[in-house]
Amino acid sequence: MHITMLGIYKAFGTNQVLTGVDFELKEGEVHALMGENGAGKSTMMNVLTGLHSLDKGKISVDGKETYFKNPKEAEQAGITFIHQELNIWPEMTVLDNMFIGKEPKNAIGLVDSAKMKRLALEQFNRLDVSLPLDKEAGSCSVGEQQMIEIAKALMTKAKVIIMDEPTAALTEREIQKLFEVIASLKKEGVSIVYISHRMEEIFAICDRITVMRDGKTVDTKPIPETNFEEVVKKMVGRELTDRFPKRNSQIGETVLEVKNLTGKAFRDVSFSISSGEIVGVSGLMGAGRTEIMRGIFGLDSLESGEVILNGKKVTIKNASQAVNLGIGFITEDRKDEGLVLDFSIKDNIALPSLSSFAPKGLIKEKDETNFVEMLIKRLTVKTESAETRVGDLSGGNQQKVVIAKWIGISPKVLILDEPTRGVDVGAKREIYQLMNELTDRGVAIIMVSSELPEVLGMSDRILVVHEGKITGELPKETATQENIMTLATGGQ
Repeated sequence: MHITMLGIYKAFGTNQVLTGVDFELKEGEVHALMGENGAGKSTMMNVLTGLHSLDKGKISVDGKETYFKNPKEAEQAGITFIHQELNIWPEMTVLDNMFIGKEPKNAIGLVDSAKMKRLALEQFNRLDVSLPLDKEAGSCSVGEQQMIEIAKALMTKAKVIIMDEPTAALTEREIQKLFEVIASLKKEGVSIVYISHRMEEIFAICDRITVMRDGKTVDTKPIPETNFEEVVKKMVGRELTDRFPKRNSQIGETVLEVKNLTGKAFRDVSFSISSGEIVGVSGLMGAGRTEIMRGIFGLDSLESGEVILNGKKVTIKNASQAVNLGIGFITEDRKDEGLVLDFSIKDNIALPSLSSFAPKGLIKEKDETNFVEMLIKRLTVKTESAETRVGDLSGGNQQKVVIAKWIGISPKVLILDEPTRGVDVGAKREIYQLMNELTDRGVAIIMVSSELPEVLGMSDRILVVHEGKITGELPKETATQENIMTLATGGQ
């Protein structure tokens, strides 16, 4: 399938998101689409698939002018979109999620369960995924949910697959398997639009790259004719000299210590963190990293062990107690746990800090507005107003709102779970600089991350988790991708 989009314009109210975008997708190519958060990448693909109608411009499919009324119509024509924010029904099983609205029927019109299972297993085997079909989808990890979405797309026999940050929550093994599948799809003539902020992946699997900035197409080039630095410069309109800002670590007294923590997915976990320190937590998907953090924060119950804050043993049974003690937690799943998508930016940011604006139960509107505006400005959230609905922001700007929300409580300890997931290169650097500023003010940061360059670039110390246990602790000076991966896979 050959697609061209010429002079595409799209506005939401007074917010002009696309201003004359051009894009071409050739048959059987893997075409990278890159740009900062808010550049218009996802909006352009939503216009193509009929989720949004265009204001001006022309779309052609195989030489014929074509406009889809909705995503279902686009899918019937052979174009499938795997969205970054996953479309999973948590109460339903894995199998039911695979076939929502597309259940195969037998000769007498009843749902053919045997055929559903056979088709689902075919795709799971292709992706090398081992997942019980009767498992409740809501209890699957974000990575597993992502694989369900990819398997669903493969089952549609699509001619074009749009992948928006497909590897953000996947393990290295799952990523390699996905790349193998992409290579085989390409041989079958399937075209893939690959939206990602992971530069290494773009250069490993893509044929061409289109860079967008501020709702416009900046350039399209074959991958062999460009490089990392050139792409970054085109994305942000400036050069990023270093991916990771220099850290001037001023490590103070121990703030948080956990001893022999045991929970459902981890056991006998002990570590400490000091003021002004960033401790990176690495490990493969499902190793128990997030579960350890949820246990410390009181979101999941602990079976045994001690949490010691500023030298005193504390019992944290819920998130409110953790917040009152000065612990903040930026969760991996920003859509379901980090934000109230129907609320405004202002309401989301102010939520954990409301008590400070309402000393006698009445909110001081001016204080709250000034506080929120200061954080929006500091984190460079791209928005026309603090009253904008958070659900209308790009993924990276949503992430900035989550971070602003927790900075607002002036935490002593801040847990960041995948803080730059789905965030562009420029915004990543802003988040890293913010982390440095927080540690300069004495905040202790625990950073859980699946991106090894990030762990190596920002941590003062690195803890590696394997199958619910800490298998090693590496100082910044001696840590390498190789020794982290050795520990993460159970080696010594």
